[in-house]
Parts: sequence; structure tokens; C-alpha cells
Amino acid sequence: MTTTTDTGPAVTADGKMTRRRWVICALLFTAVVINYVDRQMLGVLKPFMSDEMGWSETDYADIVFYFQAAYAASYLLFGAFVDRVGAKIGYASAFIIWQLAHIAHAGASTLNQFFLVRVLLGVGEGGNFPGGVKAVTEWFPKKERAFATGIFNAGANIGAVVTPLVAPMIMLAYGWRAAFIITGVIGMLWIVAWLVMYRSPEQEPKVNAAELAHIRSDPEDSDQKVSWLKVATKRETWAYALGKFLIDPVWWMLLFWLPDYFKKTFDLNVTTFGLVLAAVYLISDVGSVGGGWMSSRLMKAGRSLNVSRKITMLICAVATLPYFFINQIHDLWLATAVVGLVAAAHQAFSANLYTLPGDVFPRSAVGSVIGIGGMLGGIGGMVMAKSVGQVLEQAGGYGPIFAVCGCIYFLALLAVHLLSPRLAPARI
Repeated sequence: MTTTTDTGPAVTADGKMTRRRWVICALLFTAVVINYVDRQMLGVLKPFMSDEMGWSETDYADIVFYFQAAYAASYLLFGAFVDRVGAKIGYASAFIIWQLAHIAHAGASTLNQFFLVRVLLGVGEGGNFPGGVKAVTEWFPKKERAFATGIFNAGANIGAVVTPLVAPMIMLAYGWRAAFIITGVIGMLWIVAWLVMYRSPEQEPKVNAAELAHIRSDPEDSDQKVSWLKVATKRETWAYALGKFLIDPVWWMLLFWLPDYFKKTFDLNVTTFGLVLAAVYLISDVGSVGGGWMSSRLMKAGRSLNVSRKITMLICAVATLPYFFINQIHDLWLATAVVGLVAAAHQAFSANLYTLPGDVFPRSAVGSVIGIGGMLGGIGGMVMAKSVGQVLEQAGGYGPIFAVCGCIYFLALLAVHLLSPRLAPARI
């Protein structure tokens, strides 16, 4: 139980540190769940919408491409916007845009209309991770950031689990347009909770002095506003950004084409493939939380931040090697387990990569660095979207695509290490 005094923050009855920061983490987790329901809905329904819409593989790849283009540009802009206005307003703005765009899918009928609503969705969703990571840097010390990021990033997997279970049921009962409307209206409830509950730790009456001291336990950094043009000149920015450019397209490929892979490879229908996708993303949830926990645990055991982050990322890269033989697996549940493993490895790698801007930059610059990295990740996703569409139409299978994915994480870790060999603080 906590009480609020007239002269200071909340005080627990037993004098222990409050844990309000984990409530904020739960809010971020829920937002990411909604974000990925909205993002993945079209991919889940694509195998069943393509016939009605008359889409070719290239048409669908173009829809993904335009989403990625808008997402890339928006990521950069929202990164700077969040640094300027703060996590509360920045995240709320992004959420409202993407949620309205998600609902608008129900009114699309032509290919050009789907291009438009996906562009609007990309604009809003570009603010998701700049806002989320900014909030984590405001509410968590460095030694907890990877774990907190892993937890809220795990919302991506829960969203990816919920979508293939819920969307087909709504589609069968009411049609695919209702799937967008119903999930979109329910998701809007989150914005109320965010606007009511989120504020800085210093302004939160439910944070006591012990928790505030814990949150601010890292050395003080500058609150001076830093432009993204300035952080764009730093090697540490590009260590993060090139990592995002390389690994993000793999996750996009899983989100947008995994339903199609399972349907084509194992001839699944609308009532069966949802369980398979749910299993994949539940496994990947373990990776998201486990990857953040591992590097945080290594730091608590006395390892340096540099060693903790990079050793964890190396283990994750090794765990993606099964990509090379996924296409030779002909047992449904073995394929599900292996795809789940590589997806878990991605999420664990990603949770640590996301913490790097907060590790080496002052809080006032984190959103801009996240934005630059997200822009490059979106550009990589655009390249992947075009490539997957062409490979599927020309080669007819996923083998070449999976082979590329098996190399990516080693290249990403190499880029991080060469550009930031010690993960030392950037000089701003």
C-alpha cells in the first residue's frame, strides 16, 4: 500500500521501493500488442483475401512495400518528434493515427485504396518504438532497460498470436471488413489509459523516493535538445541503424509471409493455421523476454555492458542458423518449432539492439537515434518486400529467402562491433 504526502512522492507502508515503472512497462506492452494486431491483420487474412481482391504476389508485395516506405519515413520523423514533445504526447499521436488507419482498411476495395490505408498505417506505426523506447529510458536505469524492452517488445509476439486466432473467427462470422473494425474499436480503449496514467517519474505521485533514486541511478546526462542531424554524424548511431537495416526485414518477412508459407507448404485452411502461427509467436515471446533478461543478468553478475549485450547477441545469431534447413522440413510441427526458434532468436537479438541508443546516448537524443535506425529498418523492409514477391513468382518457394535470413544476424553484430567496439558513451 502507498500513501501520497503533500511534500513528496508516494511512500510505501513498509518503506520499500515502489514498482510503478513496471506499470508503465505493462502499458507499453499492451500498446505493442495492439500495434501488431493492426500490423499483421492483412498478412493473416491475405491468403483468403487475395482471391476476392484478385491480388498477385507482386500486388501484395507492393502493398507491403508502400507500408514500409511510409513506416521508414515516419520512424525518422517521429523519432525527432518524440524527443521534442516527450513520450506521452508523441506516443499518443502515433497511436491515434495508426488505429484510425487500421479501422479504415474496412472501407478499402481497390488496390490503390489498400495502398493508401497501408501508407497511413505506416505513418502511425512509425512512432511506436521511438515512443516506447523513449518511455523506457525515462523510467528505467540502464541495467534494467534490456529486460524492460524485452518485456514490452514481447507484445509483438502476443499480438502476432492473437491475430491468427481472432481474425479468422471474425472473418468467418462477419466478413474480413468486420475484423478490422472490431479490433480497431477495442484497441482505442488503450489511449484513454495512456493519457490518464503516463507522466514522468518525477511527476508521478505513486513513485516513492527509493524508486526514483533507482530510476535515476545512472550518471546524470544532459537534458539539452539534440537534433537528429547531429546524432546522424555519430558512429554509434550507425552501429544501431545498420543493425536495424539488416535484421528488421527478417521480422517483416515473418509477419507478412509466414501465414502464406504455412498455408502453401502444409495446405492449411483458415481454421487450422491460426494455431500454428500462435505456437510460433508464443515461442518467440520466450526469446524476447529471455534475451533482455540474459544481458541484464550478465551485467548484474559483473560483466560490462559491452560484453553483456554482444555475447547475448552472438548467442542469438547462432540460434538463427536453422534458417538454412527450414525449407527441407516436411513435418508441420517440427517446422513450427524451428520457425519458433529462429523467431525467438530474432526477438532476443532485437531486444538488446533496441537498448543500444539508451546505452550510449543521453535521454534527450534517444528518440532521434531510434528514428534513424527505424528508417533504415523500414528501407530494408522495402527491399525485402520487393525481393520476396519476385522470388516467390520466379522461384516458387521460400528456400532462397530463408538462406539469406540465416546470415543476417552475424552481419548485424559485426556492424555493431566495428562501429562501436566498446559501446562507449557517444560524445554529443
